[in-house]
Amino acid sequence: MSAGLKIAMVSEHANPLAAVGGVDAGGQNVHVAALAAALARDGHRVTVYTRRESRADRTRTTLCDGVTVELVPAGPPTVLPKDQLLPHMPEFGRYLADQFRRSRPNVVHAHFWMSGLAALTAVNALDADPVPVVQTFHALGSVKRRHQGDHDTSPTGRIDFERRLAIDVDRVIATSSDEVFELVRLGADHHRLSVVPCGVDIQRFSPRGDVAPKTSRTRVLSIGRLVPRKGVDDVIRALAFVDDAELVVAGGPSSAHLGNDEEVARLRDIAAQAGVADRTTFVGQVPRPHVPALMRSADLVVCTPWYEPFGMVPLEAMACGKPVIAAAVGGLVDTVVDGVTGWLVPPRDPAALADAISDLVRNAETRLEFGDAGRRRVESRYAWPHIAQATAAVYSDVARQRAAVIGASS
Repeated sequence: MSAGLKIAMVSEHANPLAAVGGVDAGGQNVHVAALAAALARDGHRVTVYTRRESRADRTRTTLCDGVTVELVPAGPPTVLPKDQLLPHMPEFGRYLADQFRRSRPNVVHAHFWMSGLAALTAVNALDADPVPVVQTFHALGSVKRRHQGDHDTSPTGRIDFERRLAIDVDRVIATSSDEVFELVRLGADHHRLSVVPCGVDIQRFSPRGDVAPKTSRTRVLSIGRLVPRKGVDDVIRALAFVDDAELVVAGGPSSAHLGNDEEVARLRDIAAQAGVADRTTFVGQVPRPHVPALMRSADLVVCTPWYEPFGMVPLEAMACGKPVIAAAVGGLVDTVVDGVTGWLVPPRDPAALADAISDLVRNAETRLEFGDAGRRRVESRYAWPHIAQATAAVYSDVARQRAAVIGASS
């Protein structure tokens, strides 16, 4: 079972073909697309099932050789926030069951908790012995509730659903040591947990290549979804205590629609109040192919969310040879080595962040050392071929265990 697996990936809201940077389009989209492609390069066949959001969309699209994206008719064919998708998961699961009866996969890999519900609905409806299900949560409701409190918009019962999934699926793949701790607290059996981090394309994200235009100032880059939990407001406030540096904020809507975005308006107000509006530039959503050039134009990359299950931006920045300042939360504690590839700072602490930024603005040699160390770390641990091989090993392991259980009971 080590090669040539037929893999069904379920990613109910995160379409691997979607543009990254919107409220519900971020690291999970990138992860699913890149993992599927890397598995296909190793000889596996992957179908990614994601929800249809328009009648005009093609039902099936080839992402790359060996990877097909199939749109599932679950709920209305329109864009819906992911927190409104739970009522449509039974329909999603029934569709999957029909597809699996026609062409049975060796393993189902669910991405996000609602995908897990649909996947279990599907495999439990099969007449033959169920297909093993592997679950990657990408984010946990218990952590989100702890950090967002009453601002958490997750559907009622999310934490209970995740607790049940952690017990019922064949294996949970955690992306960080912090997530393992949370899963065990939820009741997951640590023997059925595997840790496989997210990966990065080290050919696309590289120190070599095109560089976006920049000014003579030291450039600090913040890139990702523009939602409050990403902590971009803390970066803006920190900039007030850093001389001769500019901040470029990438993400959110396209540049043409920045003026209509509530979060951009909030951040612009903060920049004006902090006296750094003239040194803060919002560029909007950056097309994925242009992200490496933008990162190469930065002198340092800052990623300071309140919480972050994993966090792709630091890996991509390190792959580009850039030092990273990150909040010491979630998966960022695993990826960024404090004092080696960058600095870790407390979340929601603009003063500590300002000190870290100032240190790197003043010390070009330290920036170079951190950047070189980050590139080496990514090459040795986070390149997609490593991640795909580790993930396929999990698939093969659960398939062997399922076969052994069936054999013992027959």
